[in-house]
Amino acid sequence: MAEPTSPLDLDQRELSTPSKRLRSILESLLFAAGDPVPLGKLVQLLPGYEKRDVVRTLTELGEEYARDQRGFRLQQIAGGYQLRTSRANAEFVKALLAQRPVRLTRASLETLAVIAYRQPVTRPEIEAIRGVDVDAVLATLLERRLVRVLGRKDVVGRPLLYGTTPEFLETFGLKDLASLPTLAELGSSADALARVAQVEVTADAEPPSDPGGDVTENSREE
Repeated sequence: MAEPTSPLDLDQRELSTPSKRLRSILESLLFAAGDPVPLGKLVQLLPGYEKRDVVRTLTELGEEYARDQRGFRLQQIAGGYQLRTSRANAEFVKALLAQRPVRLTRASLETLAVIAYRQPVTRPEIEAIRGVDVDAVLATLLERRLVRVLGRKDVVGRPLLYGTTPEFLETFGLKDLASLPTLAELGSSADALARVAQVEVTADAEPPSDPGGDVTENSREE
């Protein structure tokens, strides 16, 4: 029997029992990707399988990893699926990689929290809430790709509207914006975000600009 001409040319015998084979393929794809992979992309890469089979298998994998207390978890993050190290093992992973935790100044964290909970929001609206100028902080958040410009508000002057990014969701381990903790439960918006990501809050002076230096792929956790 001739070998398949493409890795996507799935053997019909494999399709008759998709679970075991599909589990293996999905694990390889997610491991190789690193970043969150949207469900649509996974289905596109697996033309021989039904969407319902992919969803079911992803759910089974996630439940298995959690039940067996594996060193990694499968989570829905930033609109996709991603393998993330277990938070319980974070200190050991960080020691291995000798990396710094996510670092944000208190000013950056408070500004980011206002944007996250009130988006779309303009700079004047942010400043009205915080009571201080946020130009420099906004520039830092934009450079780190935690915040993006969504458009302009249809009022006099047409100020820019700001919102969070997929990188924000990934950094803070959120499936989507609906997964943000409620302020009624966790207190101030800044404290709520800090607790979600276990970020390191630094002094008010902004650290040297480095959009990718402190928030790294290897720092992703459950």
